[in-house]
Amino acid sequence: MIQNMKIDPQLFKAYDIRGLAATEITPALAEAVGRAVVALTGAKVVVVGRDMRETSPQLAAALIKGIVASGSDVVDIGLTSTPMFYYAVGAQFGGVRGEGAGVMITASHNPKEYNGFKMVLGDLEPIGEGSGMEQVRDLVIAGNFTDAPEGNVMEADVREEFVAKHLEIIPRRDVGAPRVVFDAGNGMAGFVAPGIIKAYGLEKKCRKMFFELDGSFPNHVPDPVKPENLTSVIAMVKKEGADMGVAYDGDADRVRMIDETGAPIEGDTMTALLADEVLRQHPGATILYDVRSSRAVPKAIAAHGGKPVMCRVGHAFIEKQMRETGAWFAGELSTHYYFRDFFMVESSDLAMLHALAIMKRTGKKLSELIAPLNIYFHSNEINFSVNDKNALMKRLEEKYAPLASETIRLDGLRFEFSTWWFNVRASNTEPLVRLNLEAQTKEEMDARVGEVAEIIKNF
Repeated sequence: MIQNMKIDPQLFKAYDIRGLAATEITPALAEAVGRAVVALTGAKVVVVGRDMRETSPQLAAALIKGIVASGSDVVDIGLTSTPMFYYAVGAQFGGVRGEGAGVMITASHNPKEYNGFKMVLGDLEPIGEGSGMEQVRDLVIAGNFTDAPEGNVMEADVREEFVAKHLEIIPRRDVGAPRVVFDAGNGMAGFVAPGIIKAYGLEKKCRKMFFELDGSFPNHVPDPVKPENLTSVIAMVKKEGADMGVAYDGDADRVRMIDETGAPIEGDTMTALLADEVLRQHPGATILYDVRSSRAVPKAIAAHGGKPVMCRVGHAFIEKQMRETGAWFAGELSTHYYFRDFFMVESSDLAMLHALAIMKRTGKKLSELIAPLNIYFHSNEINFSVNDKNALMKRLEEKYAPLASETIRLDGLRFEFSTWWFNVRASNTEPLVRLNLEAQTKEEMDARVGEVAEIIKNF
């Protein structure tokens, strides 16, 4: 039994478990999570992977202890990116639910002090809000676990299979021989990307930055959404005269592309560009874009014959909606990209390779491909600490719903107007409220951001 642990229920978030490694994400919690996953799923086999954070090996050992003590076998793939972990689960269980599950130890893009767990079923449906997270939370807090005949632990290295899967989807000949700068941010891309780089013949012209695995992140926090974490890769793109820069987050499930001028490309803009490539292969396909995305995204999808569908933010919600709608591709402002032919989960490497394939096929520079999509002015995500989120949402609805042409309640509130829109939503991973706003002119964008921000600050 694992009882009498002090567990903060707030660690169990919408699509993962995450908190401070020293005090919250402890080996005792890891063992309990392992036991809870087996109790919830009945899994006979659980795939386990981990990132390079300093506490991850200890957490992995405790997690495995809990799983095997509950009678399940473990396939331990060791160090891995989250996309490679997903591939391992998908390959292990044939992409169907069956009697398996997977747990990845990672805190993604969070600073070094954090760690956590991502959990999936055998068909890679996430264990998240409304799909098992609440049950895992309650099982862990109760701690009433019983032992079973101990399971076995098998080790596996899936790097070659992972690379082969990408070559199956995008042949080497489609990518050409571009000059690319890769910034792994001392995260898991440094472990996985070399295999992709070699397989696609990119090693002769590429420049690798911060490929040494180091969970203390000595060069910059591996969060490619924040501009301050892109200064090194931008400088190197310009210095090398590269065709593209690529910046990964800590567990390499997000990737930010930088064009040949050194300009970072927003996640929703890249969604629109990649959707064009997907629609060439799957005409008329459904494409998902998240509620924070520019109006340029659905316009571009529809212009290329696709069916654009807005979705909630977060991988647990997006992967569920992909299954429900039969979507072929989904993209987020946060630079997550999901592919139906990759088990309907993220592959940062597929996103990068698709971008290179578009450049080769069209003969255009990345800046030229992106230019027609940059037709509006977007605030980028602005974060606020708010004491009473419910009161804020009520106030915004009272003020803006009567004026808006449409109010979308899919994820927080999104209000549509003729020349602008904005979305306010509570973060699924941090105690924050996030604002995204877009307008047809920079002047209106700045004015509207000031207007909405003033209301938010009062809460």
